[in-house]
Amino acid sequence: MLTTDGGLLFAFQDGHYVVKFIGDVRLTLCSTIDQHLRSMLSRDDVTHTLIDLTETTNIDSTSLGLIAKLAVKSAKCDMPRPTIVSTNPDITKILYAMGFDHIFLLLEELPTSKKDLTEVPFVQESDEAVRAKIIEAHRILIDLNDKNRDEFKGLVEVLECQK
Repeated sequence: MLTTDGGLLFAFQDGHYVVKFIGDVRLTLCSTIDQHLRSMLSRDDVTHTLIDLTETTNIDSTSLGLIAKLAVKSAKCDMPRPTIVSTNPDITKILYAMGFDHIFLLLEELPTSKKDLTEVPFVQESDEAVRAKIIEAHRILIDLNDKNRDEFKGLVEVLECQK
């Protein structure tokens, strides 16, 4: 069920997989995002991926790190570079600042018509599992560029000390 805080929708057709992020996408969705993207990458019939941020009002660094993980894993699977569509200038600016233009094809408008989408079910996990996903997401962001390393190194160290 989509909440007022944020949610995910997806569609799949002819090898093209679309994940649409809606609303305020925060770390409360990290387990949902991680599990869904893992499931998507385990499919043999996915040839192209598109992340639709056109209805995303806000997105945190944990969610961005998990999205970056998609690009890293896609490259390891010899899949084409995933596409991100962002029509919100504030979010687009963050994507460029985080170095996403090096691992994704970034578009500032949606090139296709809307398709029927299926909601991704919310995943609830333990605090420890969520903390591990937050650490993993930020480690991926740290590896993208020096600015991210400076920005998130302290956060990762603090979270690792809480184990």
